[in-house]
Amino acid sequence: MKVCLFPVSLVLTALSSCALGAGPRSAAAQPWPRHVIDDSSRGADGVRLGDVNGDGRPDIVTGWEEGAVTRLYVHPGPERVRRRWPAVTVGQTPNVEDAVLVDLDGDGRTDVVTSCEGRTRTLFIHWAPAAAQRYLVAEAWHSEPLPPSRGRMMWMFCLPLDVDGRHGPDLVAGGKGSEAAVGWFEAPQDPRHLARWRWHRLGPAGWIMSLRAADMDGDGDLDVLLSDRKGPWRGCRWLENPGPGRATGRSWRNHFLGGRDHEVMFLTLADLDGDRRSEVIVATRDNGLLVLPLAAPSGKDRHQVIRLPDGVGTGKGVAVGDLDGDGRQDLVFSCEAARPPRAGVMWLSRDRSSTENRWVAHPISGPAGIKFDRLELADLDGDGDLDVLACEESQPAGGRRRGLGVFWYENPF
Repeated sequence: MKVCLFPVSLVLTALSSCALGAGPRSAAAQPWPRHVIDDSSRGADGVRLGDVNGDGRPDIVTGWEEGAVTRLYVHPGPERVRRRWPAVTVGQTPNVEDAVLVDLDGDGRTDVVTSCEGRTRTLFIHWAPAAAQRYLVAEAWHSEPLPPSRGRMMWMFCLPLDVDGRHGPDLVAGGKGSEAAVGWFEAPQDPRHLARWRWHRLGPAGWIMSLRAADMDGDGDLDVLLSDRKGPWRGCRWLENPGPGRATGRSWRNHFLGGRDHEVMFLTLADLDGDRRSEVIVATRDNGLLVLPLAAPSGKDRHQVIRLPDGVGTGKGVAVGDLDGDGRQDLVFSCEAARPPRAGVMWLSRDRSSTENRWVAHPISGPAGIKFDRLELADLDGDGDLDVLACEESQPAGGRRRGLGVFWYENPF
């Protein structure tokens, strides 16, 4: 099945349980240098990328859940990338779970959309300043709630996507809890008239972790790939876009891919084995990493399991890329409940000495950090290899630990 990724850059018994080997001591055996981007608030809850100023470098937005703010970070260039990045607080966002960059009104300035759970239960639009020179001035940003989102559910994730081909990007969103659903907000002719946005419910949900746009069926339009960690609809699945002119009038057919017996967390989509066919790779809270093919014979779901090393915590985030420059795809994963001395962020390379599907585990984070979140791979220092962008939000009950904040690990290869 051909899969076209959105630009920005069950279950049968497992086919195999991929063992983890012990690699030789080398650069791969040492923790990577960590560079702090921001640790000024509490509860950094996810990292999302975008290019806000057109310089070709990745900028970052992060919601700080316990700190009740959302902050944006502008890449300072390779010479200053190891220092704290220029930043701006785009708005006050209690219970923020997700923040994403998008030019929502087409004025050439990148805005921010935040998703809030708890008692807030609202999506907020943070309009960027009209003047480029004021982009990093907090007072120049203007925040508004999206009226049709208020009180509807606890919002967990948002995906900007032009669903209907009209009026620019719409917003696909999902939540958690008893009223949770996944659906999309239809943009009006003037996106600044927030009361005119319309909500279209696509179906029930339990606890949405990931939303991703991809042409899953090769028909030329973008479908919605998601991971849902709780309830009868849990697992990895995709919603079939009915096509231009029909997105608002028809239901979107649901297709399960797998993971229904597990608590799935964040997912990614990549050609992991080099066969020119993409797979869904998802971290789970209870069963390591699952590799889910997009199609299986006789309509049966089949998956592979990649076990995590003992003592690293429970799976949370996952990313795929060639970290060591050997031409083969590697895996990066992050964990919650990580405890020293084991690393809460690690990477896995294929064991070339084995004829089996074995993986070798290497540390990235070292012992620092407890509750890691989403991961992104990007060449942040401009040296031609992939670095690892992450955040850590741990805030133990009754404790004073702020967490590590937003940071990146420098690839040593």
